[in-house]
Amino acid sequence: KSKTTAGVFALVLGGIGVHKFYLGRPDLGLLYILFCWTFIPALIAFVEGIQLLTMPDAEFAKRYP
Repeated sequence: KSKTTAGVFALVLGGIGVHKFYLGRPDLGLLYILFCWTFIPALIAFVEGIQLLTMPDAEFAKRYP
């Protein structure tokens, strides 16, 4: 899994949870899909995208094996 790919997915398609599916969390991905009409997942995904892109490589590897 690539940190950059996950971050870009979160920024571009995060409102529907694509980054969660990519990172192996389909349960949260489905939750994002269910609530995508509220735009709340999009806001959360934007923050997560920034966090993923600025996260050190070692922490990313530890958190998402």
